[in-house]
Amino acid sequence: MGGMAGGRVRCGIVLVAVFFVVLAAGDPAGDMKVLEAFKAGVTNSGRLGWTDPDPCAWNAKMVKCDSAGNVVQLRVRQLGLTGQVTPDLNKLSSLQYLELNYNFFTGAMPSLAGLSMLQYAFLDDNNFTSTPAGCFDGLSSILELHVENNPNLNKAVGGWSIPASLENAGTLTVLSVTNASITGPLPAFLGTMPSLKTLEASYNNIVGGIPESFRSSNIQVLKLNNQGMNGSIDPVGEMLSLQILWVHVNNFYGPVPSGLDSAAGLTSLRINDNNLVGRLPLGVANLPALTEFLMLHNHLSGELPAFKSAVTTNYDPASFCGGGGVKCSSSVSSLLDFLASVGYPQQVAVSWVGSDPCASWIGVACDPASGEVVSIILQSYGLTGTISPSLANLTSLKSLVLSKNALNGPVPSELATLPLLKSVDVSNNNLTGPLPLFSSSVSFNYVGNPFMTAAPAPVVGTPPVAGSPPVAVSPSVAGSPPVSGSPPVGATPTPTVPGTPSAPSPVGGAAPDASALAPSGTIAVQSSKSKAAGMVPVISGVLGGMVAVLVAALLVFILCKRKKKNLHGLNGISIFPRGESGSERDLVKVMTNSNSSASHQATVSSYGTTSGSSSSPSNDQQAMEQSNMFMSIEVLRAVTNNFSEENILGRGGFGVVYRGELEDGTQIAVKRMESAVVSNKGLSEFQSEIHVLTKVKHRHLVGLLGYCANGNERLLVYEYMPQGTLAQHLFDYKQLQEKPLTWMMRLSIALDVARGLEYLHNLAQRSFIHRDLKPSNILLTDDFRAKVSDFGLVKLAPEGKYSVETRLAGTFGYLAPEYAVTGRVTTKADVFSFGVVLMELMTGRRALDETQSEENMHLVTWFQRLMHANKDNFRSTIDPTIDVDDETFRTLCIVAELAGHCTSREPYSRPDMSHAVSVLTPLVEHWKPTDHRHDEGSGFGDHDLELSLPQALKRWQEYEGDTTMTHRFDDSTKSSIPVRPVGFADSFTSTDGR
Repeated sequence: MGGMAGGRVRCGIVLVAVFFVVLAAGDPAGDMKVLEAFKAGVTNSGRLGWTDPDPCAWNAKMVKCDSAGNVVQLRVRQLGLTGQVTPDLNKLSSLQYLELNYNFFTGAMPSLAGLSMLQYAFLDDNNFTSTPAGCFDGLSSILELHVENNPNLNKAVGGWSIPASLENAGTLTVLSVTNASITGPLPAFLGTMPSLKTLEASYNNIVGGIPESFRSSNIQVLKLNNQGMNGSIDPVGEMLSLQILWVHVNNFYGPVPSGLDSAAGLTSLRINDNNLVGRLPLGVANLPALTEFLMLHNHLSGELPAFKSAVTTNYDPASFCGGGGVKCSSSVSSLLDFLASVGYPQQVAVSWVGSDPCASWIGVACDPASGEVVSIILQSYGLTGTISPSLANLTSLKSLVLSKNALNGPVPSELATLPLLKSVDVSNNNLTGPLPLFSSSVSFNYVGNPFMTAAPAPVVGTPPVAGSPPVAVSPSVAGSPPVSGSPPVGATPTPTVPGTPSAPSPVGGAAPDASALAPSGTIAVQSSKSKAAGMVPVISGVLGGMVAVLVAALLVFILCKRKKKNLHGLNGISIFPRGESGSERDLVKVMTNSNSSASHQATVSSYGTTSGSSSSPSNDQQAMEQSNMFMSIEVLRAVTNNFSEENILGRGGFGVVYRGELEDGTQIAVKRMESAVVSNKGLSEFQSEIHVLTKVKHRHLVGLLGYCANGNERLLVYEYMPQGTLAQHLFDYKQLQEKPLTWMMRLSIALDVARGLEYLHNLAQRSFIHRDLKPSNILLTDDFRAKVSDFGLVKLAPEGKYSVETRLAGTFGYLAPEYAVTGRVTTKADVFSFGVVLMELMTGRRALDETQSEENMHLVTWFQRLMHANKDNFRSTIDPTIDVDDETFRTLCIVAELAGHCTSREPYSRPDMSHAVSVLTPLVEHWKPTDHRHDEGSGFGDHDLELSLPQALKRWQEYEGDTTMTHRFDDSTKSSIPVRPVGFADSFTSTDGR
């Protein structure tokens, strides 16, 4: 019996083994059923040509079987197939090669789960709408996985993430999920996959930064461009195998990692259109394989590497010290060394660009006569790291204020060698180490640094000669009483700005000398040449009191005499003349916080810089108050009558716009942004984005005057446009009891809008895509000159519910087809919207008119259909309020042709805005206004009616002033465009679709 039992066990084992061998060998009959089901799911299966009853006898280029009759290859690439793929495709257990790409499959993407022999899977370039659960499980042999260009995958449920199960695909070398509706952070496991060489995940909604795990990755091709990623790109500096790195059009910030110049195989590097700051690694120019380095639209600084002529580059010349290989000045180099040592704080670094620190560098003030840096004031700017000894090279430096940051390490002893240094404030940091041996003339504040050595005692003696070694000072005894007249130990001193009068004492009378008020932790040293030196504080107090009284009386007199001449800024800034020269350099700017309290104070600064201090606000609030664009909520409430209904000008996707009126009668427009629309960004990030918008200044863009951030309130202040929107004058002129716009007015408006967009796309300091151009975002002046509004506001909206796509759903008629389908937006999307606006100007119809039949509801399709029919049909599209003579009809035909090209279905077939400007400019220049224009209420002055438009434009420009921001371009864009081409096709050269 025992032998029989043992035999049965052995027989059972053999049967089980045979079962698994048969299972591994596949099931030919089952494979046939799967292929028949696949064929049945294809709605145009005739294109397959599968007629033989044996699938293995089908077209060998499509289906290939092994010797056992198992399907090992299924390749139906680029056959224009439609329908849905059978969900049983993963039952082809021997499948090694799958090609379904470049078709029109819809529905669920086929699951590949369990296909352990699959090596290549091409599911890309279809229109799959969902992914089955666990669709990539068990791919133990996969080499390449392509899912790119399926923009609607799981879009109905907010997208999908790269599955964690792919971590087990240890053989994977290529993963391509570009434009596949991927969301969430980039998985860290991708950086640890030993075989992964190519990762392409562009044009998605991936958020967050590049994981730290990527530092040790062997990836050679990394493409993460065109989405909302942010954070540092520092990990890529250690990816020494990189050959292609594309991270452009994101929100990455911080410096460019120095290790990039060690990636010897790097051929293409695109970091453009981010918020990167600081210096470029100079060695990147010596990379032997480099052919492309695109870096435009960042905040880079310092020396531009000397690239070889064969390397394609784009950059902003104004950001660097000069052309390739041009060295920076000693002062710029020293300041940039310091900036690197304190961690490149974003708010500071974005302004520290170019070759002139005296121009607009935050916190830096210069002597107007010598151009030398005399003070650095960076209180509460989030500085980290250490203080660089390079500051000792700024030999004219008098004041250094780095208080209320997170600095560590010692204060460099080299600072004690600065011959003109008067004050150093490093209070409230995390500094350590011994104190520098400053000279007797230097006031040194280091309170709030508990790990620094105790303060040296004051030294009485003659200050050292400039350039001589500093006078040694001995440390004071811990716990010794404070100097007479000083506050108790631990008291916070009242901050002062060098060069300004001291604040009055609490008791009244003269303000004490700063050195006499030095608290514990402050070295306040005075010179003495006689025994009478002890009387210096008393004498200084008396003299200070007399000076304070005289200055106060003088200021009151000046204010009374010049009340109407003072420029009271909306944000609590008043500008007073320092002297009689009237020079801008001689203006003193006084900033006040209208939320006045004991903890806030007004401060005075020179040369166009401002500074502020507070004992309580957060770092973000400090930064906001120091900006000269900041406006108080109280002022805005007052000028809008507490945001009353009567003051509402309009409502939009981002909030309500109110009219405001200042005391002098000046009118402004205040956009109060909806709390649900604005994300919970920090004030410094909000200010950083606004800072970019304030630099975008052009005659045909609505000017941003300032902003306010108070609690959850976010408000933007714009110039007031008295004639309202173009939409009102096109569609609602009867209700407003206005006369309709004439064709020449419309033509001029079209050119204005084209020039504004051209500036946004190509000529501004960084490129902008409007994303929502329409007549209600085109505002008109009294002279009916057009200005584009709401550009760049999408940057202030968070991802998700109020994303760009959701916000634009209400203006569908203006959306480019590729944007509406894929969510990808380029400058060519703006061109499409501009073409729609041109059609509205010609027809007087809205882009989406629900009063029309379904066939004629959409303006673009209706207009293009009639335009290509014949002249009579085209005439029927023209707004009946337009007086059409032969010359007008000629120009209408040209504009219609331009509108048709602008609204081409394919982005590459559309012109850029410079071409639109070149087409419209000669049409407007032939217009010479006549007297009847004034009768029609155009708003043009009588003296303009006798001028040609170029002359009128020049006069208007002189009247309005030059509002462009760059020094390379003036208001006219004619110099930036070619002569009008003979035909449209010759000029369609802009294919980048940036």
